[in-house]
Amino acid sequence: MSLYCYLKEERELVPKKSRKYGLIFSFISLLLGLVFLANAFGPILVYEIRSRRFTPNFISPLEVRGDLLAVVDYSQPQTWFPTQVRQFPNPSKITHYTLSIPKLDIEGVVVQVNGKDLMKSLIQYPGTALPGQLGNTVVFGHSVLPQFFNSKDYRTIFSTLPTLEEEDEIFLNFDGVTYRYQVEKMVEVLPEDVSVLEQHYDRERLSLITCVPPGTYLRRLVVRAGLVY
Repeated sequence: MSLYCYLKEERELVPKKSRKYGLIFSFISLLLGLVFLANAFGPILVYEIRSRRFTPNFISPLEVRGDLLAVVDYSQPQTWFPTQVRQFPNPSKITHYTLSIPKLDIEGVVVQVNGKDLMKSLIQYPGTALPGQLGNTVVFGHSVLPQFFNSKDYRTIFSTLPTLEEEDEIFLNFDGVTYRYQVEKMVEVLPEDVSVLEQHYDRERLSLITCVPPGTYLRRLVVRAGLVY
């Protein structure tokens, strides 16, 4: 008598070809995720390492004493230094002027005198000296991750400001007169350090201020320049 044994054929729930495509798709998704993270956080990490360890890229030692996080409307210039006593605007018939930084390909962008919306223009902080006057002309501008820099977009206008170096030129055209400034030093301060807004009337100065690290609002980068002519 013959005995027969039947074995049930095992079928693959997922064909090998489909599994192969699934692995490829997962790998590509992971790779794209890593690229996205590097693109978003890489510039911040590079900025922090460069500014703290390779200080020759900055013109003076950094003045950093900690971090501060706040959820506020940073399109309003008064929120950048929340402890600053509200200043009264300097009387001026001139409501705006232009700023140019050749090294950064910034040409003829608008600075609003005593303005209120950093999304639409650069803003000269109320109570600070007008261009050409003794004192400190303080100009605020937004910044984002440097790869999104657009010299025509006020939301990104100061994204490459940290790349300026000593003796780089900045031009202000105010009331038909062009003033030439040269960068002297750069410092970082906390939002509560309002000393960078102070007025000293021994000479004509210019301070350009934006937020750092790129794409954050943790600290304030201040580019200080002196009037040449």
